[in-house]
Amino acid sequence: MNDSVKNIIIWLFASIMFMSIFQSFGSHNSINNRISYTTFLSEINKNKISEVIIDGRQVEIINKNNNKYYTTIPMNDQKLLDILLLKNVRIFGKSPSMPGFFTSLLLSWLPMFLLIGIWIFFIRQLQSGGKNAMSFGRDKSKMLSENKIKTTFSDVAGCDEAKEEVQELVEYLKNPKKFKKLGGKIPKGVLLVGPPGTGKTLLAKAVSGEAKVPFFTISGSDFVEMFVGVGASRVRDMFENARKYSPCIIFIDEIDAVGRQRGSGLGGGHDEREQTLNQILVEMDGFEQNKGVILIAATNRPDVLDPALLRPGRFDRRILVSLPDLKGRKQILKVHMKNVLIKKDVSTSILARGTPGFSGADLANLVNEAALLSARLNKKNVSMSELEISKDKIIMGSERKSIIMTKQQKECTAYHEAGHVIVGRLVPDHDPAHKVTIIPRGMSLGSTLFLPVDDQLNVSKQKLESKIATLYGGRLAEEIIYGSKNISTGAFHDIKMATSIARNMVTQWGFSKRLGPILYTKEKEEIFLGKNISIASNISNETIRIIDKEIKLLIESNYNKAFKILKDNIDILHAMKDALIKYETIELFQIDDLMNRRTVRENINSNTYDKK
Repeated sequence: MNDSVKNIIIWLFASIMFMSIFQSFGSHNSINNRISYTTFLSEINKNKISEVIIDGRQVEIINKNNNKYYTTIPMNDQKLLDILLLKNVRIFGKSPSMPGFFTSLLLSWLPMFLLIGIWIFFIRQLQSGGKNAMSFGRDKSKMLSENKIKTTFSDVAGCDEAKEEVQELVEYLKNPKKFKKLGGKIPKGVLLVGPPGTGKTLLAKAVSGEAKVPFFTISGSDFVEMFVGVGASRVRDMFENARKYSPCIIFIDEIDAVGRQRGSGLGGGHDEREQTLNQILVEMDGFEQNKGVILIAATNRPDVLDPALLRPGRFDRRILVSLPDLKGRKQILKVHMKNVLIKKDVSTSILARGTPGFSGADLANLVNEAALLSARLNKKNVSMSELEISKDKIIMGSERKSIIMTKQQKECTAYHEAGHVIVGRLVPDHDPAHKVTIIPRGMSLGSTLFLPVDDQLNVSKQKLESKIATLYGGRLAEEIIYGSKNISTGAFHDIKMATSIARNMVTQWGFSKRLGPILYTKEKEEIFLGKNISIASNISNETIRIIDKEIKLLIESNYNKAFKILKDNIDILHAMKDALIKYETIELFQIDDLMNRRTVRENINSNTYDKK
């Protein structure tokens, strides 16, 4: 609420309260020495009253001893004046008191004052976003001056190639003459593309922080309104404001909200968004006279953007900000650990290796979760233990301590997870098992964590087949121990993943000799109205039958491979089950002991693992 409106309301209520208090104070004395109307009439008849002062229905009485009394006329007594005159009582009249007059006047105008106040309030609310009541089309971007942006390239890690590409923008903004001298032109627009949480917005702020130029930031959704033309007006106003602060950077986050392909969708309802996009295209074409204004946009959906937006002359450069690799994750962890009290035993290398597929935002959340956990445990710093617990929580989910598992359920889960570990360890070219647990987490009753030694860029056929065999290891362990009639439903997710891998191997990756290196299915894409809603099938029924046979053959061969491995190592399966039931979670060195057949029974009974 505006300050002026607040002042009006405060003064209005203050006036009412003041007048009410003043009026009650003025009538306070009349409460004392009050007599009844009957007594008043009796005093008149006894000739004890010398004079009265009548104020409406209030009567001030003065007796012959100069004592004052007060009374109230209960009703319109027309005979009262005649009685007073008959008894020779002096009669005085009194005009309405000033406080009562102003109070009644104020109360009569109070509804009007309230309506005026409400009207002023709504007018102020309409004007809060601009300079006048019709401010819908004004620029909604937030401008950060060069002194307010403290982010630099030192705060950005895990995307060295992207930093190198945007470094050119910084040099141009600092020294444009260097490029103009050779006839070079800086890109008019830079599109940052990458999965969520990889640091696209942070990178854009770092460019502004390094170049020490104003930074205009806005979301793509801020342009679109229910009124046609409002978004286009905001685009014009934004670029007009940016010209005043040139050189500067305009950053549009989630540009896909306004930059989707034109003409898409079923029916109408897209005029506002398309007009906004058209205005962005026009303003970017007009950059010749807007020297020093650079547009940076970010999106994780480049496939839905309009082709006109991506052509040279508009977004000239597309920079991929991908998920960090092993080295990048290590650098990101160091950045986020700067302001956290970290114990000396923390190894960023182990954490980076154990977090494949994590984005920068995920790693920041990992460090924050560990700090919160350490605070709850009243520790003075964050150790490797809290970081490992937080990592397991993010990857596998929180521990479900409320679940009470029976002895049979715990044993079945232990055999299941042990089956995964043993097959994964003995098949060729499979990631090593890092940890296995039978503590319920998330939607699973147990879990096995495999960690790759290095980042995987390409996956071999042998590695994929080994993964299928490992996925079926849990189901096969249950079948070997309890028989085919007592298999549980715990392998549902494993079967789903294995089938998906086998289908992709046959239909997309060309690993079937019978079908050859031919693509039989389109890549999975999110439905985008305006493109093909239904995918036409170009595969014959005979080919579909062959695909099904090849998928089944691939799964059966690896299923049998896993079955043989578990049969040959049944003693390790039993020993690992016993270790899991006793300790619930076993680590890498314990898995090594079990797989190498070192005096397993003696280690478990002598609590060797506890000492480690």
